[in-house]
Amino acid sequence: MHEHQGEGIDGGRDSGHGGDHHHHHHEHTQTKSVLNRLSRAAGHLESVKKMVESGRDCTEVLIQLSAVKSAINNVGKIILQDHIEHCIVDAVENNDEKALEELRKAIDRFMK
Repeated sequence: MHEHQGEGIDGGRDSGHGGDHHHHHHEHTQTKSVLNRLSRAAGHLESVKKMVESGRDCTEVLIQLSAVKSAINNVGKIILQDHIEHCIVDAVENNDEKALEELRKAIDRFMK
């Protein structure tokens, strides 16, 4: 899951991250759930786009958009929990300050 962490929405590199995200490769138990939830959120967002194209009521669009945002936030929480359970435990055991600092930065960006 982490090898794509530094990519922006357009698939390009995000200037806020370095390319050195391969220092921890642990099993992530929630990967399948995360991918399923992302697929559902993407489909939901696509349906919101169609609502806008067809001129649906703005309040309906906003309600559906809010549901998509909520779904994305929930996916982020699952990724964060999985990361803490499988990567940060290891980082603490190995006194890996860099991994802990990256987690702090990721939480800060996610919470904005």
